[in-house]
Formats: sequence, structure tokens, C-alpha cells
Amino acid sequence: MSAAFLSYIDSELQGLKSAGLYKSERVITSTQSAEIDVGGEKVLNFCANNYLGLADSAELRDAAKQALDRYGYGMASVRFICGTQEEHKQLEATISGFLGMEDTILYGSCFDANGGLFETLLGEEDAVISDALNHASIIDGVRLSKAKRFRYANNDMADLEARLKEARDCRFRLIATDGVFSMDGIIANLKGVCDLAEKYDAMVMVDDSHAVGFVGRNGRGSAEHCGVEGRVDIITGTLGKALGGASGGYTSGKCQVVDWLRQRSRPYLFSNTLMPAIAGASIRVFELIGNGDALRQR
Repeated sequence: MSAAFLSYIDSELQGLKSAGLYKSERVITSTQSAEIDVGGEKVLNFCANNYLGLADSAELRDAAKQALDRYGYGMASVRFICGTQEEHKQLEATISGFLGMEDTILYGSCFDANGGLFETLLGEEDAVISDALNHASIIDGVRLSKAKRFRYANNDMADLEARLKEARDCRFRLIATDGVFSMDGIIANLKGVCDLAEKYDAMVMVDDSHAVGFVGRNGRGSAEHCGVEGRVDIITGTLGKALGGASGGYTSGKCQVVDWLRQRSRPYLFSNTLMPAIAGASIRVFELIGNGDALRQR
């Protein structure tokens, strides 16, 4: 490899260290929990997205083991060739029912779900109007699309309306927002977003990764919390936070939208199927959070 290139990388790394931005990985020698073992010490964990404490749940471990024994370790295939088992379809149906959406498509992560959304659904005649504090996966997903891009100030409905007016001549308009913004916990004003979407004939997409499972009266996410269930067109999310903390993502919406994603969404078409053990454990997660409020109250 080029010595000049390696020297450049070394310089960039040193710049990160000097600026206090270099990321070091803490090695955990225990399960992910409220208390973890790090560097020979037991410490309180205020860092994880393990909102419901399910990452080390005995019930989920048992469900994962049962799925592992029944369906094996992996599928070694993408979904449409020979990578779909009955539990993948069951999990998609479970998520759809929980969120009140028509259909759901599974991905390896929500980053993949967002990365494969905008490019697939929108063309150069269309527009994405995106909140300024949206997650990096939305930002990168929008960049992959040929749609025109508009950005509005975080949760600022007046600015959103101004951007919608700018985009009014586009064929289709899609407003994209986090449901709960990951860096500061702000809950999106989804009622305001949906009201403006209806006024300007736009669609609404919400990444609810930091909400589904524990936000809302029944844990159904920011749409439930804001009273706009049925008014959000597309919901993306992850299985890697409140819903067990492993990996996996999803997109939920109208049947036609999900069907089109199955045909054209590149992260779905060219990535291996979600591990069977994760699918099995995730089905159990929705059973647990659907059986009362104990986890959220705790």
C-alpha cells in the first residue's frame, strides 16, 4: 500500500486524537445490562440503548436457542432466493400488527432500511424534506436518492412549511423525520408534521428506532404518543435497541410500498437474511411488550 496514503491516514488519526474525537472500544466481559464488567470493574451502564432491559433476558435467550435448534445458525442466502423461513414472515406480520401497518420488510439493520428506502421510492422529479437532526442513516439514504433535497430546522413547523412550499412543484414529496431524535431525546411534533403533509399533499416517513417498544401508551412508538396512528405512511425501525438489542431493522407501510421494496431495495436484495435466532427472539419480544406495561413501568 502507498506509503504516502498511510502517512495521510496516520495524520488524520492523530488529528482525531488531538481533538478528543478518537473512539476507543471498551471491552465488556459480562452481558449487556444495567451493571456491566469493564476493565476488571463492575460499573453502572448509562450508555446502552437497552431501554427495556431485554438484552440479557432469560426469556429471549430461550427463544433464540429454540429458533437456533429448529432453524439453524444462518441462511447463507438473500431472502428472495432461499433465505425466507416461516419465522421471518411471522416476524414481519407481528411488526405490522403491532404498528398498525399493512406490511413489513425485514433488513439487516435500520441503517440498511433507511439506506434502501429513498433511492427505491423516489426519482429526480420528487423531493425529500428532511429534519436537520435526522439520524445519519436517513441522511445517507437521502444522498443515495436522485430526489431533490430540502432540509428544515429541527422540529420547526414554520420552516417545514416553507420547505414544502419550495417543493410544491415536485411530483411526490416525502417528509422524513426521526420519531425520537437519538442525540437529545426530542420527540418529533408528528401531529404538526402530519397536518402539514396533508395540507401540501406530502407523505410522512418516521424512523422510530428510539421509540418503538417503550414510547406511547402501549409502547407503539412516537405515532401513538402523538396521536397520529394511521397518518404516518412509512415507519422504519430497529430490533437492536428496546426490542432485544441484537440486530435487524424493518420498514413498515402500505402493501404496495413494501412489495416494491422487495423488488428494488438494494440492501434487501443483496444482503443475507436476518439470523433465525434473532427472528425467533424478536417474535418473543413483541409477545412480552404486548402483555401489559410491566417492562415500561420498570
